[in-house]
Amino acid sequence: MDEQQEVHKGLVGVYADTTAISKVMPETNSLTYRGYAVQDLAENCRFEEVVYLLWNGELPNRRQLAAFEKEERAERRITPRLRTVISTFPRRGHPMDAIRTAVSFLGLEDPETADNSPEATRRKALRLLAKIPTAIAAHHRIGHRLRVLSPRADRTFAENFFHMCFGKVPAPEVVKAFDVSLILYAEHSFNASTFTARTVASTEADIHAAVTAAIAALKGPLHGGANEAVMHMLQEIGSPERAHGWINDRLEHRALVMGFGHRVYKSGDSRVPTMTKYAEKMAAVVGDTRWMEISRILAAEMLEQKNIHPNLDFPAGPAYHLMGFEIPMFTPIFVAARLSGWAAHIFEQAADNRLIRPLSVYTGAAQRPVPSMRER
Repeated sequence: MDEQQEVHKGLVGVYADTTAISKVMPETNSLTYRGYAVQDLAENCRFEEVVYLLWNGELPNRRQLAAFEKEERAERRITPRLRTVISTFPRRGHPMDAIRTAVSFLGLEDPETADNSPEATRRKALRLLAKIPTAIAAHHRIGHRLRVLSPRADRTFAENFFHMCFGKVPAPEVVKAFDVSLILYAEHSFNASTFTARTVASTEADIHAAVTAAIAALKGPLHGGANEAVMHMLQEIGSPERAHGWINDRLEHRALVMGFGHRVYKSGDSRVPTMTKYAEKMAAVVGDTRWMEISRILAAEMLEQKNIHPNLDFPAGPAYHLMGFEIPMFTPIFVAARLSGWAAHIFEQAADNRLIRPLSVYTGAAQRPVPSMRER
């Protein structure tokens, strides 16, 4: 090993590029999108407004928002061919595998796949934003042997997703909670999936290739799949009465507790209070408080015993469960939200591109001759 070179495992502490899209402000510990605190955006904006902000640098006025929504709603339908492809997927397959494959198929269908101009890439991004929820909902309904529902152009992004999944739009407070989750999940700087998207985009591959790779990165339980793992954990505990014993046993055996800790935040994830607030509202709407009661016990014990705060996945998992989504749907919902951030970074990478190609420190054998067969 070349001892003169310092290795940063996991690229910890390494600055790979510049970005104007998002940042965790150290003085406030707040995640900001284009300078706006994400908790303020979640309370005062809809998801569509935040997507516009991420892609254009400023929040839209009424005219700009109306035009953006009109364009997005016009692109929501997927082709009968894609529905047929989705219907052939193994029923036991994970929805993340399904949506990864669906996005790749959308690249085959898109008339501008080979055009990597900024204008074409933005049009393709809008189509992906519009069609990914439709593909997720189609896979969900086909898996339950239900009729696939067409998207509605008279509904917001969040309302339309509920319609396509369940055939109805829930109460406004449920829609708001879902919309808040989309905003909180929309963007988070150079996380694993976003860096994957930028790496692929740096090769001048098309946006469908970059997003397909980002989805693969997001699937892992140490990244997007953590919200699923959180809900499985809560179901394993089962009741508030078992929570103290469960968490103490995990900590005693130094076992991983999902939904806690974050490489960026040292004083707690700024998104958690907002998502927790809306998860609590969902518990009140549904009339099932046990998941949030368990969550409060786990959070208190982790803070007291380990001084570790929860991350966004911790309240998002039970919130999605209370909204009626099955656990395997949680990370695909993350995809639908994070596409907005991925696209913003793909635009930014292309605007000042340089192939991402890091070095490595070699630790293998020194150069040596190939032995003859008799010598092996």
